[in-house]
Amino acid sequence: MKIYDVEGFPNPARVRIALAEKGAVDQAEFIAVDVMGGEHRTEAFKAKNPDAAVPCLELEDGTHISRCTAITEYIDAAFDGPSLTGTNPQERGQISMMNLRAESGLLDAVATYFHHATPGLGPDLETYQCAEWGNKQKDVAGQTMAYLDAVLAENAYLAGDVFSVADITAYAGLAFADLAQVEIPSNLTHLHDWRARMAARPSIAA
Repeated sequence: MKIYDVEGFPNPARVRIALAEKGAVDQAEFIAVDVMGGEHRTEAFKAKNPDAAVPCLELEDGTHISRCTAITEYIDAAFDGPSLTGTNPQERGQISMMNLRAESGLLDAVATYFHHATPGLGPDLETYQCAEWGNKQKDVAGQTMAYLDAVLAENAYLAGDVFSVADITAYAGLAFADLAQVEIPSNLTHLHDWRARMAARPSIAA
């Protein structure tokens, strides 16, 4: 399979971490997309992913799967190893819930702040900005960080006692926060400790 992405970007990192957790990095061919040059907005790329975004997974039969959560679900089902999305209905529901909270409340909120209330990727790519909306989403990200800290006060991982896709998403969200200069408050000690543990995982440290 092929994965169209940009190494080092937060969302592509989610897919790369998932592949590493499943021991399947060598099963994918990574194809760099020139996002800064606008390649993701060309008609040729949008034929693969109408969202005009990376990452995008291409299977051998020509099927394309976009959106990190969908790609991760495919990876989790396609390869052996510990499940990232849950092994029973309760686990799947809880992991999905926490993944959505981490995605919308942290990663997407930080991304909205970055693209709307800062120079973002520059004027050639940031063709529409609403600073008020961006700053509102920065507040949402801060609220979500506090919520995740409270969750981690009671659990080793975001969805319980097992590492999951929710942890991957939140970790990428904090990486995006670094890029956007959105600081994690120092009093959120559980979140800071969790992040340090995540950074030490082989799938991330590599």
